[in-house]
Amino acid sequence: MIDSLLEKNLLPDWLLRIGIRRLLAQRIRGESTTYRREAYVADLKTRALAEQTAAANTQHYEVPTRFYQLCLGQNLKYSGCLYPTGKETLDQAEDAMLALYAERAQLADGQTILELGCGWGSLCLYNAKKFPSSQITAISNSRTQKEHIDAEAKQRGLTNLTIITADINVFDTAPAKFDRVVSVEMFEHLKNYQRLFAHIARWLKPGGMLFTHIFTHHRFSYHFVARDSTDWMSRYFFTGGQMPAHDLFLQFQDDLKLVSDWKVNGRHYQQTAEHWLQNMDAHRTEIFPIFVQTYGAENATKWWAYWRIFYLSCAELWGYRGGEEWLVSHYLFRKI
Repeated sequence: MIDSLLEKNLLPDWLLRIGIRRLLAQRIRGESTTYRREAYVADLKTRALAEQTAAANTQHYEVPTRFYQLCLGQNLKYSGCLYPTGKETLDQAEDAMLALYAERAQLADGQTILELGCGWGSLCLYNAKKFPSSQITAISNSRTQKEHIDAEAKQRGLTNLTIITADINVFDTAPAKFDRVVSVEMFEHLKNYQRLFAHIARWLKPGGMLFTHIFTHHRFSYHFVARDSTDWMSRYFFTGGQMPAHDLFLQFQDDLKLVSDWKVNGRHYQQTAEHWLQNMDAHRTEIFPIFVQTYGAENATKWWAYWRIFYLSCAELWGYRGGEEWLVSHYLFRKI
């Protein structure tokens, strides 16, 4: 009954938000009784680097780029932004987080920089402009994203940026090595961090560093697995991914040594998602035909509801308990 009303877009936001908060409380209760860090870490070491990559790619990137241009900010940053005063526009919040990355990653002009999982190019285009003497390579598993970034770089006159379409499971940089590897909200889609960090260590020059931004829970890690009908976000948006605990990466320091880590309160991501939702609603007349084209006329209303609930769920998750339950985490590692 509820699913039918949801798919017909008949449930008001206030009721959806109450339901989402109840599911989040249920998740916390469940993980609090079952999570064991040592067992979780041991299991990750037995897994592939990434799982179900085709499904995850389809879930987010089968929708044309125009949809994201209507929902996201001017940089097309599809990840948490930063609101230093809480009054920033989405564009200003995107710029604030991109600037923070450069500071925390200790980026400098003239470095060679590799970005893993570049999305629509918010960070690599920002870095290419800010560091004109740097050579920047960025990896995407989406051909349409590469085409978009290449076109943007050409329009902006940037000649120091190379986009490579590749599967992270088989990607290698040899013989090239880099001063910095950076990644924003990609590692949540991966599993075997021991293998990942060993690869990254090989790609770094001596003394080189990895900076990564991921979303986390402050205490426990869990996989996105569709366990029942209420866990539709795992089914439709995060297949093959995981929610890492803030301390999860600290368990994988054989090849990279932690230099610094930071916690960004979840309210910043909450505000980001609320802005995405507001933009989606404001552009309904243009977005709905995109959904008809992508999902078919018979499914367009359902997917309109699903995308809205995705943004609502992101806002409620990162706003939970004042932004102290689910977070954004930044890490800086140095090659050993």
